[in-house]
Amino acid sequence: MSYEALSPGGLDYLPCRYGNSRVLFRGPRRSLNNPFIAFFGGTTTYGKFIQTPFPDVLEEELGVTCVNFGSVNGGVDVFATDPFLREVTSKAAATVIQITSPRNMSNRFYRVHPRRNDRFVDASALLRAIYRDVDFAEFNFTNHMLQRLMTVSPERFEPVADELRTAWVARMRLVLSQIPGKSVLLWASDKAPEEAENDVDAELAFVSRAMLEEVIPMATQYVEVVASDEAKAAGTDGMVLSEMDVPAASKMLGPIMHNEIAAGLAPVLKQMA
Repeated sequence: MSYEALSPGGLDYLPCRYGNSRVLFRGPRRSLNNPFIAFFGGTTTYGKFIQTPFPDVLEEELGVTCVNFGSVNGGVDVFATDPFLREVTSKAAATVIQITSPRNMSNRFYRVHPRRNDRFVDASALLRAIYRDVDFAEFNFTNHMLQRLMTVSPERFEPVADELRTAWVARMRLVLSQIPGKSVLLWASDKAPEEAENDVDAELAFVSRAMLEEVIPMATQYVEVVASDEAKAAGTDGMVLSEMDVPAASKMLGPIMHNEIAAGLAPVLKQMA
């Protein structure tokens, strides 16, 4: 495993906001007055630890402004609840939606932070009734909570998992229905849907092929990019980070995968932009 650090703080992401949105995005801030492609998603789209994330790679290749609306640990709730971001899609030549895990979204069992969707806020009375033997005050992150609930009782966890899947499909259908222009659903992961579905630790945990088939018809195109063996073996090679960041970065997709994502999207976006 190797890493590269430009400074103790790593990359300067030049964080910025657009319009009246309260979400901090990766900069530099781009003009929305000229033709552009909008990219919505979580940490992968944002390009944490990546010098040139895939929207930047595509901008160079396509010659069209590519605006990065990815947010660190953001889920579907970020762009489902932000009126300004929905307005952006009406101006974009095309909108790319990176698929994110159902665990990072509010549902009948728990609430997440509206902008940092991996942050657990509170459990509902229903979830507390199902797991009376769990102290929810000890959880700060959704993944930690869900792992504990599954460990305590796989049987009781099934209704929770079912709710995550049902809520995700409904939320994604809502988001896609509100995009007036062309849209691309993007699966970008080190695992295929069949592998990620039942792996609670997977970046796209709980998303099944059947769920994708329910939402894909609402998008103009669907692009699925699963990391190559080379991308998986690269680890943190080429990432820009400090030594303290290595444990977190080792779970993320590196520069090779970002180039693979760009290669998967380019032919589709060339036809749209």
